[in-house]
Order: sequence, then C-alpha cells, then structure tokens
Amino acid sequence: MKSHFFAYIARMRYITRWALMRNTFSENVQEHSHMVAVLAHALAVIRNRVYGGQIDAGQVAAAALYHDASEIITGDMPTPIKYYAPEIRDAYKKVEAVACGRLLAMLPDELRPDYDDVLDCADGEVLELVKAADKLSAYIKCVEELKAGNAEFRRAAEQTRAALDAMHLPELDYFMEHCAESFSMTLDELE
Repeated sequence: MKSHFFAYIARMRYITRWALMRNTFSENVQEHSHMVAVLAHALAVIRNRVYGGQIDAGQVAAAALYHDASEIITGDMPTPIKYYAPEIRDAYKKVEAVACGRLLAMLPDELRPDYDDVLDCADGEVLELVKAADKLSAYIKCVEELKAGNAEFRRAAEQTRAALDAMHLPELDYFMEHCAESFSMTLDELE
C-alpha cells in the first residue's frame, strides 16, 4: 500500500487562514502550524523550567505541529462561523474527527499508532498548551497586522488578548511578560 499521508500534509501550505479579513500578508496552515509548534514547545519549556512541570515538550510540539491537519481535508473554517453557535461548533468537531480518521487511514498500519496520538491527542495537559499556543499565534498575527497599519485586526487583537488573559496559565503569562512585546517591534528596535 502506498501512503499518501505525507503528500497530504505537504498541502497544508495551500490552505489560507483569516479568509474573512483583509490581510497585509497571507498566512497558510503550514506556516501557522509551525509557529504554534514553536510557541507550544516554548510554553512547555517554561512550564518545566520556571514552574516545575514534568511535561514532554517534544510531545507538545508534535501535537501542535499537527493540530490543524484536518484542515487539509475540511479547509479553514473562520472562527466567527465555527463558534457562532454550539450546534455548528459540535458539528465541525465531528467533521474534524472524520477528517483525522481519513488522514490516519492513509498511513501504513505500523505507523498509525504514533500519528493517532498527535492527530487526536487525548492528553489534557498537552492539549491545554497547544490551545494556548494556537490562540497566542493568532494574537501574534493580529499584532503583526496592526504593526503593518492594518486596523482590520484591531478588534481581533483585543478579543484574542482577552481570551489569552482568561486562560490564567502561568507559562502563558510569563511568555506575554517576557516575549510578546517583541512582536510589535521593528527589526531595528529588536537590534
């Protein structure tokens, strides 16, 4: 049996995010997933080093890397639509589960258990950090758009920042205090 899984994963770059908003630069699911993996790994490292956690940062990064893989099949559903009503949210979760099952079925049997755990992670602590990193990535996108003069992202930035604050995660608060401001700075200011 030929495995088409990785060819599908490579197509993440064709799924554009933020479809309802005017963007100064486009972002695709592959780019977003990479950034979420970087941020989730950072949050796991902060949890372990600063707050005495014992989470596997590699497992967190892997789960983050594949957190939107189902969108290869479903496309990206804009957040205002996905969360408009509980019925839509619940139905979309079912669609995502079917899409993940379809992706898993593309793998040889001997590889499926390893990918099942990253495509459909059941570890609540891992999922908590991936969710925080996903929201943090969205916030960074908003900040970068605002920095480029795109006021279209002002309200999204405010709402996303409020959602981050409402998570009450110490490692996320640490990141916001020590790292987040840099994303609003120019290259010269970073020097």
